[in-house]
Amino acid sequence: MATQTQVKKFINRVAPIAQEKAKGREKWSLPSVCIAQCCCESAYGTSLKMMKANAILGIKVGKSKVHFGKAWKDKAYSTRTKECYDGKTYVNITDMFRAYDNINDAIEDYYDMLASCSRYKGCINQADSKTCITAIKNGGYATSPTYINTILGIIKKYNLTIYDNVVIGQSTIKPTLRYGSRGIDVQFLQHILTSNGYNIGAIDGIFGTKTLDAVKMLQLKNGLSVDGIVGQKTWAVLTV
Repeated sequence: MATQTQVKKFINRVAPIAQEKAKGREKWSLPSVCIAQCCCESAYGTSLKMMKANAILGIKVGKSKVHFGKAWKDKAYSTRTKECYDGKTYVNITDMFRAYDNINDAIEDYYDMLASCSRYKGCINQADSKTCITAIKNGGYATSPTYINTILGIIKKYNLTIYDNVVIGQSTIKPTLRYGSRGIDVQFLQHILTSNGYNIGAIDGIFGTKTLDAVKMLQLKNGLSVDGIVGQKTWAVLTV
């Protein structure tokens, strides 16, 4: 089991790479989910065989040996793993997994794979971590029935959503939001409000009463007009 020192060191190592490889993509997925999967798949970097192959995301070679981008150079290694095909019983199998020249390539291949495969389309440009990892798991990434909760638990425990701003808030000109607004931009707003200690309830992409109250409190605290409307002045306070 990884120590807290090992956990912190590993997250500090992979988080900047996950952010860098995610931002600027037309089809992006959340860095927080990527980081949590790196932690889960490689046991926080303590799996010696995986680390030797820079295979921190446990991506299999696959029968067709598809190249989703240019990051994978056909390297591979064989190892035993456990799979759960019936939702209850785990079986041991031996399979071929992708090996990489470095961790950067492993993470880039992960993002390329999610953006390229239609079975993962549910995770693309999705600002909610539960929806994102559910689409990834159900797309065939993992067979463990506890995989979704495991990843969400890691995200929550280590506050990994702080790394998602590079994709959720890519645009410098933000839309004006108000009571009744819905969508990814509202999720981003709710995420920032929560990170700053405001209670908005669930991050659900719906600008409801709790989000409205939190916005008004923030505006009052920062000397802005207390109208509950998130225009450019309120965005400027939120994103400094």
